[in-house]
Amino acid sequence: MPHKTFFWFFFPTGLAMILFIGLPIVSSFFQSLHIENEQVLMEVENCDPFGCKMNVRVDVEATQKLKEENPLGRFNGLGTYADRNHLAFDEIKEAWNTSSTINEFKDIVLNLPFYKALLFTLTFCFAVTPPVIILGFIVALSINTLSKSIKGPAIFGTILPMIVTPLIGSLVLFWMIDSQGIIGATIQILFDDPNLSLKASSGLTWITLIIYGIWHNTPFAFVVFYAALQTVPQDPVEAALIDGASRYQRVRYIVIPHLYPVATFIMLICLMDNFRVFEPIIGFKAEGVAQSLSWMIYQDLRNENKMLFGSAGATSMLTIIGIAILLTPVLIRTWREFKTER
Repeated sequence: MPHKTFFWFFFPTGLAMILFIGLPIVSSFFQSLHIENEQVLMEVENCDPFGCKMNVRVDVEATQKLKEENPLGRFNGLGTYADRNHLAFDEIKEAWNTSSTINEFKDIVLNLPFYKALLFTLTFCFAVTPPVIILGFIVALSINTLSKSIKGPAIFGTILPMIVTPLIGSLVLFWMIDSQGIIGATIQILFDDPNLSLKASSGLTWITLIIYGIWHNTPFAFVVFYAALQTVPQDPVEAALIDGASRYQRVRYIVIPHLYPVATFIMLICLMDNFRVFEPIIGFKAEGVAQSLSWMIYQDLRNENKMLFGSAGATSMLTIIGIAILLTPVLIRTWREFKTER
């Protein structure tokens, strides 16, 4: 393709990426370098029949004027990245010097806001993504063998969790596991314990969130695998049938190698999506035991006193860096395989 033709072919997509991806990222980075303006205080003398006394209150006009002069806030450089709510360098150094055992040091670090959220985020990613790929492949393989008369309803039922928005889906499951819900009540009957609840511990809550993540993301893997199965070449399959290969052998030596690039694509998308886990935490009201990086951004932007744009921007940039680090090994391996094939 001529360079000029390629340029005009790619120009609309490139422009959209710059406007809707590049500029917001740059904006978040600059915002992360600033912190909120300080409130201007003033002393006011209040008098009553019992005497006068000085009170301190916020000078609204001066504070508003300062905000207009510095809309991004006060420049803080990389200080926000290093504070206690983010990378917490000083706190980690202090914990290392004062901790007597590795377990004590680990407990201190994992109780810091950023690392606590990072732990759940990574756990969710690595606990959800592999089952999603495996289950999506198995379901696609199974439905692909059904007769045409029942294949349509089976596909619709399989993709139903993907149709439901994440927040609504998590709310539905949250109500189902409640003590008065169908799952929660059934568990209490089975174990003959009216006080038994899936919300009773952080471990059970994490497991419930992971199960929901698998349930919600598997339809995406199924759709992609099912579409890819339609492209499997039939000549090798027919040759394997003639040679007496079993179904397992055909899947292992023909289907899986053909779908390997598709599995890599699904893994990349799922890792990126799961690293931004947010809706299930809100839907399950699990903020007390399960916080993610996206939830930290949400908390900064709904602060009751004032929205912490700088803190939210820093967490956003750290999230982007985390996703890049997470995907780098997969991308490097894919690039090496691509170069080998060429």
